[in-house]
Amino acid sequence: MSQHPTDFDALLAAAREIATKVAAVHAADVDAKGRFPTETINALKAAKLMSAPIPKSLGGQGLSMKQLCTLCATISGACGSSGMVLAMHYIQVACIAFHTADSAFFKQYLHEIAETQPLLASITSEVGTFGDTRSSICAVQREGDRFVLNKQATTGSYCAHADAILVTCRRDNDAPKSDQALVLVRMSDCTLTQTTTWDTMGMRGTCSPGFDLVSSGPVEQILPVPYADIAAQTMVPYSHILWASLWWGIAADALGKAGSYVRGEARKNPGTVPHTATRLAEASVQLQAMKHNWQAVAQDFDETVAQPDGMEKLLGISWGLKMNNLKIGTSDAAPQIVHRALQIVGIMGYKNDSPYALSRHYRDVLSASLMISNDRVAGKSASMLLVYKDV
Repeated sequence: MSQHPTDFDALLAAAREIATKVAAVHAADVDAKGRFPTETINALKAAKLMSAPIPKSLGGQGLSMKQLCTLCATISGACGSSGMVLAMHYIQVACIAFHTADSAFFKQYLHEIAETQPLLASITSEVGTFGDTRSSICAVQREGDRFVLNKQATTGSYCAHADAILVTCRRDNDAPKSDQALVLVRMSDCTLTQTTTWDTMGMRGTCSPGFDLVSSGPVEQILPVPYADIAAQTMVPYSHILWASLWWGIAADALGKAGSYVRGEARKNPGTVPHTATRLAEASVQLQAMKHNWQAVAQDFDETVAQPDGMEKLLGISWGLKMNNLKIGTSDAAPQIVHRALQIVGIMGYKNDSPYALSRHYRDVLSASLMISNDRVAGKSASMLLVYKDV
């Protein structure tokens, strides 16, 4: 999963250009209209950034977790919705890339992703499971060399704008709710009927209403590895680490606006230090701590999976707690930093027509503690800490 620095530098330069010239330009319109960030995703496809998590041996760029986080933070600083779509796409791609087993189909599909740069969406929620993504009611039914999979999803992450969807379900009709499989559903093989709206406070451009999914396809599109392993080894760490970098990117851009405002105030009164500069200094401490948190965990993840038994280590309590702590810590910190930025800028940050406007940043980061509820995450940590002694 290593990458030569010059290769990554080129990809990061492309991401920065897209962030500045595309994502930032359309971010306000995406937010105001609650529309999908088509321009940004098309630019990411054109720059071949959609295949970044795929190992080089399978046609991708083979970026590390830390490098993927840097890309997501870059895009999210310009547009939170665009950054979230990219992060969730990377999560889906990684689930395939590292759990193909000996599947000739999925190895070929990874080459297809590298060549055609499709957008992969996700359906892990379901009516009746009350937010528990590790539980499914629907089951995939095998009929010869074909499958049938129908699901009522409470949330379908940007599904109407994707090229394919990864869907969780019970492995078969006799399987318990926790015995799940992950199925690749191409848009050409499914029908989506929207059942709810997506008129949200923030992350409006992620366009994730509820859907009824009716689908079928070749059985080879059912991932050969149990979803329990996929979730623990890839879905959970990629979600929590990438999201942490994404929230930091939004917070960093908000504090950057606050810094510009403070410097502007200082220029009006040469030789004096505005009182808001002290608040800026205090907030920068929190922003640095947040960055070091996700970077350290990303580095730890990269070093762990590089070991022969690394994937097995990800199944342990230690990693589970590390993921939960990162999720809670960064999702709590991001809104606090944006709030501090707003206090520094004042009314100019409150006004939507101001160059220092922070409404979108504030509303977007408030989703951080809700995307997998912090209360649910803390509850799982509490159970693990009852038996884990090395605190």
